[in-house]
Amino acid sequence: MVDRSVLRTAIVLIVGALAVVFDTTITSIALPTLVDELHSSVPTIQWVSTGYLLSLGVVIPLVAWAQARVGGKRLWMIALAIFLAGSVLCSLAWDAPSLIAFRVVQGIGGGIMLPLLSTLIMQAARGRDLGRTMAVISLPTVLGPILGPVVGGAILHSLDWRWLFWVNVPFCVAGIVLAARMLPADPPAERVRLDLPGLALIAPGMVGFLYGLSNVGHPGGFGRADVLVPLIAGLACTGLFAWRSARAGGSALVDVRLLRLRPVASSSVTLFLSGASLYGAMLLLPLYFQEVRGASVFTAGLMLVPQGVGSLLSRGLTGRLMDSIGPRVLVVAGFILVAVATVPFALADAHTNLVWLLAATLVRGFGLSVVVVPVMAVAFVGLERTEVPHASIITRIAQQIGGSFGTAVLAVILAVTHSFDQAFWWAVGFTALAVALAFWLPGRPAATPAMPDSEAPTPAAPVTAAPALGRPSLR
Repeated sequence: MVDRSVLRTAIVLIVGALAVVFDTTITSIALPTLVDELHSSVPTIQWVSTGYLLSLGVVIPLVAWAQARVGGKRLWMIALAIFLAGSVLCSLAWDAPSLIAFRVVQGIGGGIMLPLLSTLIMQAARGRDLGRTMAVISLPTVLGPILGPVVGGAILHSLDWRWLFWVNVPFCVAGIVLAARMLPADPPAERVRLDLPGLALIAPGMVGFLYGLSNVGHPGGFGRADVLVPLIAGLACTGLFAWRSARAGGSALVDVRLLRLRPVASSSVTLFLSGASLYGAMLLLPLYFQEVRGASVFTAGLMLVPQGVGSLLSRGLTGRLMDSIGPRVLVVAGFILVAVATVPFALADAHTNLVWLLAATLVRGFGLSVVVVPVMAVAFVGLERTEVPHASIITRIAQQIGGSFGTAVLAVILAVTHSFDQAFWWAVGFTALAVALAFWLPGRPAATPAMPDSEAPTPAAPVTAAPALGRPSLR
């Protein structure tokens, strides 16, 4: 069982995090409606998602420094307040440019919250029961695909589009109140300096990657100048950032030295591929139901519910097994389930039995949870408290870029071939590659001492060796 104090912290944080998860899944299905309602064009409205994605990507690398500067509790409340303000402003938007600008505000709050959620809960767990703890952390990512498309479809069917953003308000308000009352205070560290040269490299690096990948779906795919130029520039900036950060060590904005540790490195690579498998297929599945089966937006959302239910069903079991048998076997088995459950869509047409396809989405969701819970948890094995924020950022960036990459590639395949079966076969291919790389993950866990309480005061101080915890307790 997860410690009661850890569970209480997790519940408080999850309430607020649900605003970000629901917002992402709800807004993604609303873009065609926004084109009509705001009298805009598809390329312009695409920036409702792109602007949010870019601001989120810029903010994520700053979270470790910001946590050390103001403290985790205060930063969480600030992020929720920013996201709340952005949501209210989005609901009041009068045209497409104003909505895009307010979505950027939302992205700033969401970019802080996503890695901070894992950091605060993992620091509260102090190295114990990481599988069960990560199963709790992953709850928002499970509920989002279940409820988000359904709620979004219902709003678009019955209410004004502005209610898409008012849905976030109760979660934000409740999250701020609960955090103020129930989260333990953690004083900020002293004399924490912002790594400005590092920020000057990683910010354009992230923007280049994400912006380039966001343009891949347009005619020309990866051959477009607005894809190649930002991708190459992003790669160069990120490479320079990694080289400089490795030399700077604990004073770097993100301590990339953690990638020398097998659990962190293998988790990051696997999260990249799981992001490609999850988000890439999340592009294809609703489009298949709408364009091939003729379903409405609301009905397509309902068709995705079994995938979320499958993830919910396997979450608790996966957490317990992670703590007892380790991540490798679980992740390999999970990816195999995902691959097998995606094959029916590669073979499907407009007349394929719907019950059979819904059963496949249920199995697919079960497998995704079997993958995500252990692969996220393993990155934190053997880390000191001061290292946790940096590991959270590294794994979140890997998952974010992996999701954008998978979506971009499958969008190109779909645009070029006009064939859902080929696009789904590519999704199966991503998953098969992930199966092979999952064998790099550590195996069975050894006993790991709890994180000493003496390490608690400084959430993101410079990284040091960890003799008290030992280096990763997995083999």
